[in-house]
Amino acid sequence: MEALPEHTIAIGGLKDGSHRYQFPLGPAFFGRCGVEEFLGGEAEVDVTLEKTNHLIVALIHVEGHVDMLCDHCNAPMQQAINGDQRQIFKLTGEDESDEDELVSLDPSTNEINLTHYIFECISLHLPIRHVHPAGQCDPAVTEALEKVAVHHQPDPRWAALENLKNKSA
Repeated sequence: MEALPEHTIAIGGLKDGSHRYQFPLGPAFFGRCGVEEFLGGEAEVDVTLEKTNHLIVALIHVEGHVDMLCDHCNAPMQQAINGDQRQIFKLTGEDESDEDELVSLDPSTNEINLTHYIFECISLHLPIRHVHPAGQCDPAVTEALEKVAVHHQPDPRWAALENLKNKSA
């Protein structure tokens, strides 16, 4: 995802300590993500930066929803998101780690753009399967799916074995 200027934090003159930032996300953000499944959405992002001499720890909290299609009935739905992610920025210029959580930056870096990390936090906290809560799918689609569903009867030999298993338990 492209870096958006509204998610840039100036760290050049930032004093050591805790600093808090808030970013509202709207349909424009989700439209720029480049993810076809995202139809829109709204979320609030709270970022707490803990800065020390050579280290910045970004604690990212995202809460809101993503508009997408239900995997069961293909109707629009709002998938809730609520999650946290920690990202560590080391201001040494040495790329000595293979960890995803640790990013090495040049000490002369004056700003950090968090767009990628916000998108990553949202993506990691979405469930793999997007479905309406029970009973909220489009009833016409649910009925049509039931008509074409294949219902298998268990093989009677397995039922006999199941009875033996239940007797021994």
